[in-house]
Amino acid sequence: MPKPIHHRCLTCLVLLLALGGCGGRATDAITVAGTTFPNTTGEQHWLTFQRNVASAETGSMDLRMLIYGQLGSEEQIVSGLRRGRVHFANLSALVASTIVPELTLLYAPYLFDSEAEADYVYDKYLTDLFREMLAPHDLHLLTWYEIGFLNVYGKTPIIVPGDAIGKRFRVGKSMAARLFAEAIGGDVIPLGYGEVVSSLQTGLIEAGENSISLYARTGIASEAPHVTITEHSFGISLIVTRKSWWDSLSDVQRQVLSDAFPAIEETRRGVRLEAVADLENGIEMGIVVHQPTPAQLELWHAATAAVTSELVERTGGRSADILEIIEAGKREFAESQVAE
Repeated sequence: MPKPIHHRCLTCLVLLLALGGCGGRATDAITVAGTTFPNTTGEQHWLTFQRNVASAETGSMDLRMLIYGQLGSEEQIVSGLRRGRVHFANLSALVASTIVPELTLLYAPYLFDSEAEADYVYDKYLTDLFREMLAPHDLHLLTWYEIGFLNVYGKTPIIVPGDAIGKRFRVGKSMAARLFAEAIGGDVIPLGYGEVVSSLQTGLIEAGENSISLYARTGIASEAPHVTITEHSFGISLIVTRKSWWDSLSDVQRQVLSDAFPAIEETRRGVRLEAVADLENGIEMGIVVHQPTPAQLELWHAATAAVTSELVERTGGRSADILEIIEAGKREFAESQVAE
């Protein structure tokens, strides 16, 4: 005579059956990939995600957390997503633009005047739009993840665009980065992010651009101690999943994974507080911060003014329409500020 199944075991069995579909079985490992650095806000947000999934009372969802670049560069993570070897990932918009080229427009110089303006446009206009555009490429946009405004760094001060003329300026693969460097007269040197520090050490490059935290916390600042607060591009990345896998999950699983990642208000606040702290601590450690005067900032605007239209022309697709949408969102934001 078979032994009766304990009530708690029966409950667990029901939950596991209800959660079936994670690549076929709820117990299959979910591979989470990224290129974060230890002791950063980005790392903390991923670890919060891991804890929240583990504590969810919905059965077993095993996460394989490869968030420190164990799978290689972001380009390799994209390959992993396409091959079904990665389920959940963080991709910079610049790398994701190799899939949806219009994403490179988001890095157009001086596209946004403030964090608040960017938040408004992303939340109200760009999330659904790019979720729709990524879907045919088997990617689902879960949420945006802010990197922070990009600034110019160098071994020597680059206070105005004229200081960059002839400087060996590192750029990633993005068209936006290349056009920005060309506009300020830099000698454009395309390099993967992992090569930046060693290339500064050998003299292959002399300058580049990045957000404050990625500049201050990754070894770049010690090799190129001068940073000019140009805030010329709003850095953003995407938290994405492989869409065909995401669609195969149960509603309960999707809800758990969606809720587990910190809300966008929390991630924005964390990234921005980290940037402020990094600048304050960096000054004590030898970082030389240059704050351009209004007249000097106008020189940066003027030097890069043609980049946006060139980006639209070269990228094609829906770029012109997206730029109009962004401008409409900015006008609406301005009106909302007046109303307040």
